[in-house]
Amino acid sequence: MTVTLEEIYETAGMILYQNLDIRTTTLGVNLKDCVDSDFEKFRENVYTRISSLAGRLVVEAKKLERKYGVPIVNKRISITPVSLIMETHCQPEKFVDMARTLDRAARDAGIDFIGGFGALVQKGMTRSDRMLIDVLPEVLSKTERVCAFLNVGSTVAGLNLDAVNLLGAMLKRTAEISENAVGCAKFVVFANAPEDNPFMAGAFHGVGEGDVALNIGISGPGVVKSVVEKNRDCDLTKLSEIIKRTVFKITRAGELIGRELAAALDVPFGIVDISLASTTAAGDSVANVMEAFGIERIGAHGSTLALALLMNAVKKGGAMASGNVGGLSGTFIPVSEDSGMIAAVEAGALGLDKLEALTAVCSVGLDMFAIPGDVPEETINAIIADELVIGIVNNKTTGVRVIPVPGKKAGDRVVFGGLLGTAPVMAVNPFSAKEFLRRGGRLPAPVTSMRN
Repeated sequence: MTVTLEEIYETAGMILYQNLDIRTTTLGVNLKDCVDSDFEKFRENVYTRISSLAGRLVVEAKKLERKYGVPIVNKRISITPVSLIMETHCQPEKFVDMARTLDRAARDAGIDFIGGFGALVQKGMTRSDRMLIDVLPEVLSKTERVCAFLNVGSTVAGLNLDAVNLLGAMLKRTAEISENAVGCAKFVVFANAPEDNPFMAGAFHGVGEGDVALNIGISGPGVVKSVVEKNRDCDLTKLSEIIKRTVFKITRAGELIGRELAAALDVPFGIVDISLASTTAAGDSVANVMEAFGIERIGAHGSTLALALLMNAVKKGGAMASGNVGGLSGTFIPVSEDSGMIAAVEAGALGLDKLEALTAVCSVGLDMFAIPGDVPEETINAIIADELVIGIVNNKTTGVRVIPVPGKKAGDRVVFGGLLGTAPVMAVNPFSAKEFLRRGGRLPAPVTSMRN
């Protein structure tokens, strides 16, 4: 991979003035061969595997930060879905003990988050899967770094409504026993979850992966906003081309660092995820990129078109730059983690219904949004089901990270701090789908799944 002097200068400017960074380096780790009939030996195997690999990741990532001057914001680990490796130790207390082992290994190695405490239940649930869901409130409230996921649907399998119907109660319980309901921020429910996603909270090391792989997540909404502001009068075709070329450059920089880090660790390089990922920092908002297009406030009519344009250009630019694009690769629109999204909700420009409409054209879905704590669990289940079926029908990844905040009502604020930001509590439609959802079962896969 040859990099020109001009690219180096451009990248330096992006880092210094436009908040370009490597948002995450995530090392995917297979834990299946750590399983042992002796549970204490099993835990010891898991701790040793993770802490040794994670420690090296942190050391080598810091070396590259110094070498290139590119911030690597997060160092993370993703693991084999935990329900798969716990089938011979299927007891609630053992699931919790394993979560604490994972948390300790991540903490001791200096890792920010460890993802993969989850299950693949798009077609049905094993005893281990069901037990994992039951213990999630305790796991999410009593660990600091452990992140959880469920994949409850896919275009091939349809939607497992029986699994979805367990989540409202689980999330409300998690919110009640975790400080400021923050435990819910560490859980994502997916349809069509990718096996190589480097972003939390939904990262896991898929069953189709090898023993280890390094996946990179880059982000540059500030870089994209800068070039958009310089081209305020061009038509949509030219605007798309400008964004595409910018993302090409961002991706090249990210892959260069990713490959060098993988070589230093002596592990295979996996993918580069080109998603534009927001933070609450000034100049790092995806919502502000679309407002630079000419949308007065995200949520206004025209926002879905603007987001579709941005997604299309981001994907094309990344695909042109690298043969290893994967993960989610698109545009995140989390509410609490994006200053422009927060402002739009508080101004009344963006509500939950329009947010759902936006997710039809972006990745990943309804992300980091807060709702009143007294919303019924059946309504939470319905919100999740509505969002995931968008992904199933359209053959794309969608996900939900919803936070029902006890004691809060629509219009209130909840401050999580750090990368999780501040969430304005959003109003929820008061009418119920309880009788519909209680039917349970599985939504059949769409006819578009029949591709054999």
